[in-house]
Amino acid sequence: MRIDPNQQRVFEAFARRNGRPLSPWQKIVGSVAAIGLFGLALVFSVVVFAVVLTVGAAVWGWFWWKTRNLRKQMRETQAQQQAQEGLVIEGEVIREVDEPDDRRA
Repeated sequence: MRIDPNQQRVFEAFARRNGRPLSPWQKIVGSVAAIGLFGLALVFSVVVFAVVLTVGAAVWGWFWWKTRNLRKQMRETQAQQQAQEGLVIEGEVIREVDEPDDRRA
């Protein structure tokens, strides 16, 4: 792969900063800018989280409100079925059956 010399010079200039180290003032300004940027990102993420949480709660509330009649019908249907069939408890039943005694005959 061929590397363009002009592009290479641009990246080398960023890496070297023309051979000059950063001054204390540049370091302070850079640190304050980084802390400010981090704080801004943190505030933005908290706002986005609050918006997503609020929208999610609103959608859940709307869905709950729209399905209330369906839930009521399901409860009524279940109550009617239980009244018709009696109480049904699922499980196993073990029953002992007396076998007819052949000796009595």
